[in-house]
Amino acid sequence: MSAAGKQPAATKQSAEQDVAKEATYGSFPLLKRERSWSAGDFSWVTLSLAIATWAFLTGGSTVLLVGFTDGIAAMLIGNSIGLAIMALGSVVLSQRLGVEQYRALKSVFGIVGVGIVVFVIVLLIEMGWTSLLGVMFGRAFSEISNQAFGTSFDQFGPLVTVFALLAIFVGWIVLARGPVTISKLNRFVAPGLLVIVALMMVLLMTQFTWGELLAAEPVAPFPDEQLNFMMAVEFNLGAGLSWWPVMGTLSRLTRGPRAALWPSYLGILVGTVVAQIVGMAAGLLLGEADPTTWMVPLGGPVLGVLTLLFVGFANVTSMASIAYSTVLAVKQSSGKALSRMRWPLLAAAFLALPAVLSFFPAFMYEQFMTFVVVSGAFIAALCGVIIADYFILRRQVVPLRALYASGPQDPLRFTGGVNVAALLSVAISSAFYLWVYNPITLETQGIFRYATATIPAVLIAIVCYLVLNTLLYVRRGRGAYGQPDLFAAAGRK
Repeated sequence: MSAAGKQPAATKQSAEQDVAKEATYGSFPLLKRERSWSAGDFSWVTLSLAIATWAFLTGGSTVLLVGFTDGIAAMLIGNSIGLAIMALGSVVLSQRLGVEQYRALKSVFGIVGVGIVVFVIVLLIEMGWTSLLGVMFGRAFSEISNQAFGTSFDQFGPLVTVFALLAIFVGWIVLARGPVTISKLNRFVAPGLLVIVALMMVLLMTQFTWGELLAAEPVAPFPDEQLNFMMAVEFNLGAGLSWWPVMGTLSRLTRGPRAALWPSYLGILVGTVVAQIVGMAAGLLLGEADPTTWMVPLGGPVLGVLTLLFVGFANVTSMASIAYSTVLAVKQSSGKALSRMRWPLLAAAFLALPAVLSFFPAFMYEQFMTFVVVSGAFIAALCGVIIADYFILRRQVVPLRALYASGPQDPLRFTGGVNVAALLSVAISSAFYLWVYNPITLETQGIFRYATATIPAVLIAIVCYLVLNTLLYVRRGRGAYGQPDLFAAAGRK
């Protein structure tokens, strides 16, 4: 065959590669053949994310309020409910459509509304989590230096910042190679983390007895035991909800609904609770949950250092997974401003923001519980609105073409690209949450002792959205989708 005859085939192949690349690094929907993660692949991803060092810190923070047995109950209740809300508010929609999470949310908030959600809420939350992983990486390596070379570096000193910046750089290298590389690394990291978590618990219990662990008192509880328990549950609800910004985008890479839903729920639940139990035991027995401070003294210079090296590397893979979905969110929410920017450059631009926070390594540790709870307040409201829109209003039917439409014929245009009902509902629900439970002053209302703040906030978001959507759009003849005469065409086909 002549060169001229081969050219069309080569051109077609090149075009298909460009489309596949845009689906992976942009906002195009993924075809079935482009969804590369099996249930096993996604389980390793979620396990490695869940057993990142933040899980130890979450477990250690729980013991400020409750002891070991109550702590386990609080973690199971909080994480199981929080993860269920999170999965309904992210995984189902994105996986079914094969669309990046924040493109899919155009159907809920409008294209401009999604940008508001991303740049006002999501970007700040993910900056915090990414910087926290970097600081934990830095603490691990400063402790390795102290134990292996006899140095006395401060756990929040300049060396921590240096290694945090190194972790962010390595995370950028992994992120620049895309989700396939992340998945391959997690097949190695996740099983190793499970072994290391079990090893940590064994080392702890060789130094202490179960009786001592069960008898250990919480570190800084309130006089009211029921209030302590509900605060611990609320904190773990926030931890479960905190997966919302990343799970939808990651789950779209899976091959089917079961391959997305069960790993995103059970994988994170098991990994989180197991790691949190170790962090909780360490917090009660040693007064410090972060394994970077006690792993070497308990495990010895060789085993302890090797363990910290592995945990530090696991933080990098977790960072890459978080950043992947966040960078996609920023890219598709910025309109034309960032749409043509190369993926590695855009990833570097996002990671530059957590890099700034790494110069203040003590900040995220000192404000960790407040950060988790405040994040949970807004995510609970977002999930409530999404559940109301997708499951109740739209009955799980979203027009794929409408997600990419623009101009006057866009059936998801709402009010200037903003679903006012959705954003008002998020604001009302979040304000209600912070009234029921103020994470800064720790003041609570009576309802908190029986229902937490998250569950009522989700219910209020659902009710507010259905009422406001009816008042602002349906009764004004604009349909549930914000445009006249397009409800049937956009939503029922």
